[in-house]
Amino acid sequence: MRILFGLLLIILAPAPLVAQTTDGLRSQPFVFTHVTVIDATGASAKPDMTVVIIGDRITTLGKSRKVRVPANAQVVDATGKYLIPGLWDMHVHVFRNASQRPPNEYYFPLFIANGITGVRDMWTKLDKVAQVELWRKQFTERPGTVPRFGAVGTIVDGLPATWPNSDTVSTADEARRMVDTLKAGGVDFVKVYWNLSREAYFAIADQTKKQRIPFAGHVPISVSALEASDAGQRSIEHLDGISLACSTEEERLSKIKPSDLPPGKYQQQVFDTYDEQKCARLFSHFAKNSTWQVPTLSIFQRFNIDPNTLANDERLKYIPMAEREEWKRFITRLEKRTLEQNAQRRLQVAFKLIGGMRRAGVEFMAGTDLGNEYLYPGFSLHDELVLLVQAGLTSMEALQAATQNPAKFLGRLDSLGTIEKGKIADLVMLDANPLEDISNTRRINAVVVNGRYLPKEALQRMLAEVEATANRVKPR
Repeated sequence: MRILFGLLLIILAPAPLVAQTTDGLRSQPFVFTHVTVIDATGASAKPDMTVVIIGDRITTLGKSRKVRVPANAQVVDATGKYLIPGLWDMHVHVFRNASQRPPNEYYFPLFIANGITGVRDMWTKLDKVAQVELWRKQFTERPGTVPRFGAVGTIVDGLPATWPNSDTVSTADEARRMVDTLKAGGVDFVKVYWNLSREAYFAIADQTKKQRIPFAGHVPISVSALEASDAGQRSIEHLDGISLACSTEEERLSKIKPSDLPPGKYQQQVFDTYDEQKCARLFSHFAKNSTWQVPTLSIFQRFNIDPNTLANDERLKYIPMAEREEWKRFITRLEKRTLEQNAQRRLQVAFKLIGGMRRAGVEFMAGTDLGNEYLYPGFSLHDELVLLVQAGLTSMEALQAATQNPAKFLGRLDSLGTIEKGKIADLVMLDANPLEDISNTRRINAVVVNGRYLPKEALQRMLAEVEATANRVKPR
C-alpha cells in the first residue's frame, strides 16, 4: 500500500489550494463566511459566522457582519453549512503486529476523507516508533495525507500472551523495566492487557507514575475495574471488566475462566447478576479518578448485524482484496454463532453502563477498535457516534467524545478539540446539522487539516483512488 501515498499526493495536487510554505503551512489567509459554527465546547450552534485561518491557526472568529476579511484571502461562502472540529478515533490499530505485516497505510486517506484528523494507535511496538515520527513529520509538511498521531501505546501482557508478538512480563521487576524501556523508546503510553498478573499490573501503575507516562487499556483478569481506576489507569477500553464489577457475584465469577464454560454462559451469568447500586459506587470512583471510557460499541455491534448485510456492505470496496478474503472467516464464525451467544444483550448492557456512567459524570471518548473485521477506516467512527447517542449521550456529548474530549485527554485542549480563536485549524464542514441528527457527521463537504483546505472534490478523488487500489489485482 505504500504506492498509495505517492498517488495520494498526485490526486490532491489539482485541488484549488493556495500556496503552501516549505513547512506545509498556508502562505495566504483562508476564510469560511456565513457558516454555522458548532465549536464543541457545549455552546449552542452559532449561525452566520466567519472563520479566518492563517497558517495552521484560527486567527479570527466572529459574526460575518463584524469580521473584516483579509484582502488577499481565499474565501469559501459556507451558507447553509456547519463547521465542527476535526474528529478523532481514539482506538485504532494501524500496525499489524500479530501478523508482522506492513502497516495499514491505506487507512490514512479514508481517515481524512471521513473528517478524522487525529488518532490514538493502541499497539505501536518500539521498532515502529520511528515510523510514527515520520508520519508526524509528514503531517506537518504535507497536511491532508496522514492524520495527526496524538498518542501511540505498546501492549504489555502477561503469560500466555493474548496476541502473538506481544511484549510480556511475569514479575514486578520485569514490569518496571518494561515501563522504563518503553518510555526511553518514545512510546506515549503503556497499554495493559488481559493476562497481566496482579503484581506486574500494580508495578506498571507505580512505575508509570515515576516515569510520568500514562497507562491505559484493558482491565486484566487479575484486577477489578475498581482497582484499575484507583491505581490510576487513564482509560478503560471496551468497557472492559465493568459489567463484572457491577455483578453481585463478582468475587465468584472473577475466579472462573470464561473459556471453561459453554460459549456465552459466562457473560450470561454476569448479566443476570447486574446490580445498579454496585455500579453506581463504581462509577463514582471513575468520575473521581478521571478514569476515561472508550466503549468501542462498534466492535460489539458487528455481532448483531445479519451476516449477509456484513458481506454486502458497500464500504468493502475500499478494503484490499486480500484483507476482504480474511474477513470472510468472521462471517463463517458469525453464521455458526460460536463467537457470541449474547450479542444483543451485551450491547443492551453496554448501553445501560454508558447511561449510568454519563449520569455519574464519567467522561467518554469515541473509538472503534479499527483493525478488526468489518470495521472501516473513518466510516466506522461515524457509526460509533450514532451508537453513543443510542446509548444515551446527547448529540453534543457524542460529538465532544470525538473532538473536545480527546484533546482534553491528551493534554492538548489549549490548541485542539474545539473551534476557538488561536487554536489549530483541524475542521470538518458538513452539509447538515449534527446536533439535530448525529449521523449528519457523515455528510462531509470539506475538511481542513492543519490549516490545509480539502474540498469535496479532493476528498472524492481520495476515495476513488483508494477504491481503485483496493480492487487492483496484483500480477502473479
